[in-house]
Amino acid sequence: MYLKLKALRKKKKYTVVDMANLLNISPAYYSQLENGKRKLTYKQALDIAKIFKKKPDQIFYPEDV
Repeated sequence: MYLKLKALRKKKKYTVVDMANLLNISPAYYSQLENGKRKLTYKQALDIAKIFKKKPDQIFYPEDV
């Protein structure tokens, strides 16, 4: 579901641990978010978008809609 998120993270050479630290959550929790096993909150979407200097829609909204 969040293929763009994973691609952005890898492009920036961030690890799951790096992202978890930036978001102040555990690496396991972040991994579950990235793999769609946990629901992303609006605040988390904003925080992640800020890390990548993008709008949440650019990361989490499907392009084909």
